[in-house]
Amino acid sequence: MADVIRLPFHSLRFSSSLLTSFASSLNSLQPGLPPIQNLDKRVVYPLLYSSAGDFPRPAFRPRKQLVSFKVQATVTETDQPKWWEKNAPNMVDVHSTQEFLGALGHAGDRLVIVEFYGTWCASCRALFPKLRRTAEEHPEILFLKVNFDENKPMCKSMNVKVLPYFHFYRGADGQLESFSCSLAKFQKIKDAIETHNTARCSIGPPKGVGDLKLEPPGAPKDKPAESTSV
Repeated sequence: MADVIRLPFHSLRFSSSLLTSFASSLNSLQPGLPPIQNLDKRVVYPLLYSSAGDFPRPAFRPRKQLVSFKVQATVTETDQPKWWEKNAPNMVDVHSTQEFLGALGHAGDRLVIVEFYGTWCASCRALFPKLRRTAEEHPEILFLKVNFDENKPMCKSMNVKVLPYFHFYRGADGQLESFSCSLAKFQKIKDAIETHNTARCSIGPPKGVGDLKLEPPGAPKDKPAESTSV
């Protein structure tokens, strides 16, 4: 039985001429083997020799390469509400002058705080979370939100020139006060709530809202004037 001698060649390198000579000799002795290609590249192979005296036969041991892939999945949340849509239960969006007047008319003696805002307004966005918390702390107050871009004629008639802007209304007293406010001056809103959100009774019909005439719900419409002939 022939002894097998394993020679560990950790960095055995062959030149292209030596490999060409070796390949031709190997192909002539064992023509069944596939020809050796890419002889212009320098390669390293571990060799296995036998002491029986026969022609050394290289033992090729290809290395297994494990390829791992990292897959990162990005989930786009398209159904999440926008910042101005995250309302408290007592916050109502109004989209027209008629909705605005109707909301004030049905509010009765409740304090109504109207916020004029813009979806593009950075100050409006910064202030809104604190305004929402204030609305949650005062469920007895009605908060109306008016999008400036959707209601430009109404906002201009109410002299809204800066954002965010606030109006305070209550029953027969009509408009109590109005002012602009930022997050740094949010105390102004708290002070106005403390001043106007007190127990009181309403006497008489509600007043007008600037140039907008506010009618109580269910009020009969004026009939057209009749012409008389002599």
